[in-house]
Amino acid sequence: MNIAQIWGHIQARLFPHLEECLAVELTAKQRRVVAILEIVRIEEHVPLPPRRPRGGRPPHDRRCLARAFVIKAAYNLPQTNMLIDWLRSDATLRAICGYQDACAVPSESVFSRAFAEFAADALGNAVHEAMVKSYVSAHLVGHISRDATAIEAREKPLKKPAKPAKPKRRRGRPRKGEVVDKSDQSASRLPKQLHQDPQEALSELPVACDVGTKRNAKGHTTSWIGYKAHIDANDAGLPITVVTTSASLHDSQVAIPMEKLTGQRVTSLYALMDSAYDAKLIRQCCYALGHVPIIDHNARGGPQREWDPATARRYDERTSVERVNSRLKDQFGGRHVRVRGHDKVHLHIMFGIVALFADQLLQLVT
Repeated sequence: MNIAQIWGHIQARLFPHLEECLAVELTAKQRRVVAILEIVRIEEHVPLPPRRPRGGRPPHDRRCLARAFVIKAAYNLPQTNMLIDWLRSDATLRAICGYQDACAVPSESVFSRAFAEFAADALGNAVHEAMVKSYVSAHLVGHISRDATAIEAREKPLKKPAKPAKPKRRRGRPRKGEVVDKSDQSASRLPKQLHQDPQEALSELPVACDVGTKRNAKGHTTSWIGYKAHIDANDAGLPITVVTTSASLHDSQVAIPMEKLTGQRVTSLYALMDSAYDAKLIRQCCYALGHVPIIDHNARGGPQREWDPATARRYDERTSVERVNSRLKDQFGGRHVRVRGHDKVHLHIMFGIVALFADQLLQLVT
């Protein structure tokens, strides 16, 4: 069933059924949230609650909690306690989430424990991958646009070990028999990634919270403490692949495994990237996978390379991933990271990603 058929089912059957059961008319925002939950269907990826222990308290249904976290992302709520208060005071939203009465809504500690369980099980990745498979994989994608965005976190950055001091040497050419250490871990990572499985390559990237620095569009250098979200998006503004790393990791270090991972999920023609990804090995990986790379030239102090009009027009399609970054931060919780640790931060981002994915699909059919 494609998205148009699902939207027709939601309009013709789901909305009238809910309004009849709840005896209220759903607002436009409530209809949007109901449609997002119906498209995401996160409860299908959460196991059923275990049996009630003899003489013990029944465990809370994790499926309702997972739906609640999607609602939190869809409403762009900064804190979980705001979501809990809303669920306890709004009978319609509570019913949409799956709770019968206000007393059934769990406490904040239960939400926290469930979130930790979801993060350990990589729930966000499973749901997002299933959505990509259901709605995008069967279609040819013209352009995959890649970019990274800063994710600010409220935790202490990891202190990096001090680099050993390099022995001082005389400037100029090395003497006969002198060995000069030119090792660079970031430079040696790309050749290795060409022959690695994408998951293996991603597992070797740094993911701890640290300090990131970048130059914005106006030429000013800005810094932040937290992480960096690397996103691949198609022309329709649907995120295809999302990777969360340390804030200090350079964008180019994630390009090759993301190119391979996205290639496993969808069939695409062009790979669009800015000048941060201007590297020969990244182009080599794109060509090997049957993709045409269009990467902005990094002059590195030399003359700027000009494009022909057709290539420049194609590169303009890269704004799709910039819109995804903007919507994630402004509308789906990307600016409200209140959890700590890579796994939890990544799950928080993925709840926003799946809600954004569903909302963007709805925009395409409405």
